[in-house]
Amino acid sequence: MIKRLDWYIIKKFLGTFFFSIILILSIAIVFDLTEKMDDFYEYQLSVKEIILEYYIHFVPYYMNMFAPLFIFISVIFFTSKLAGNSEIIAMMASGMSFNRLMRPYLLSATLLCLLFYWMSGYIIPPASGKLLEFTDKYVDHFTTDNARKVQIRVEPQTILYIETFRQNSKIGYRVSLDHYEGKNLTSRISADRIRYDSAYHWHLENYTRRDFVGMREYLSKGERLDTIIPIRPDELFVTAEFAQQMTNPELKAYMERQKARGAGNLQAFETEWWKRWASPIGAFIMTLLGVTLSCKKVRGGMGKNLGIGITLTAGYILFSTISTTFSVRGVMSPFMSVWLPNFVFLFIGVVLYFRVRR
Repeated sequence: MIKRLDWYIIKKFLGTFFFSIILILSIAIVFDLTEKMDDFYEYQLSVKEIILEYYIHFVPYYMNMFAPLFIFISVIFFTSKLAGNSEIIAMMASGMSFNRLMRPYLLSATLLCLLFYWMSGYIIPPASGKLLEFTDKYVDHFTTDNARKVQIRVEPQTILYIETFRQNSKIGYRVSLDHYEGKNLTSRISADRIRYDSAYHWHLENYTRRDFVGMREYLSKGERLDTIIPIRPDELFVTAEFAQQMTNPELKAYMERQKARGAGNLQAFETEWWKRWASPIGAFIMTLLGVTLSCKKVRGGMGKNLGIGITLTAGYILFSTISTTFSVRGVMSPFMSVWLPNFVFLFIGVVLYFRVRR
């Protein structure tokens, strides 16, 4: 049962957490607004448009990004105050064990874990898309309707290459479609243009087909060839950055579809998938570290605890970023690169936990 003391700590935990989020994000919004004010004024955007099309997506994106920092600082802050006011000493003197003290902390961490899992899998992806769309339209203008030098595996033994593809017209130029059996090239279709119709139907114009049978080559040409290629035009523009804009079902379906085609180079998408599981678990790790570092009463107040807490959190975020880079470059598996920081800091938290409990 959740008792009055549990509610007291839970309210302190969640209250401090959301207060710190509101405070820090408010400062971030002020700085961001100051930086982009000229762009907003240039396009004559109203306050309503800025809030509903940009900052309503800005807040959850950065809230989720800095969640470990918010959780850690919140736990350090209010737990140091409890220790400084001798409240934890009073709890221990009443016969409460350290394990019992951890119960409301872990319950609060569970709520935050579920919240951030839901946000990272279903709220943040569309918010990221809207945020990038707004930024592209009014600030940076970084997207393009043309794709160049696209090479993609459309089936396990079929590779499509397009020199240039225009998304608006759904027309590509200088195309080749190669089919392999094992490591041997069995046929190649080259065409001046390719045009998408619908339902995976493509039209090749001014094509040349070469079929290789043993040491013989059979050549045929034509003005138009209708064929089915299991790929849509929008898939030619999918890059690693799009992983952050897919919800969990969309990301899982995309990876399964690419693996069925035999496509490789999915490290960025697999890394994003595992990150959405590992990051919420970080709520437990940051909570454990925060409690073990700040539950003892020390001279000089909470300054030392806050300093240690910020240093550890910065190390956690830096470690996560570096290990993720190893995954994208193929040096480390996506699972290990994402979960390794959690394993390391969990080990640190467990060691501190047993030391403090004694």
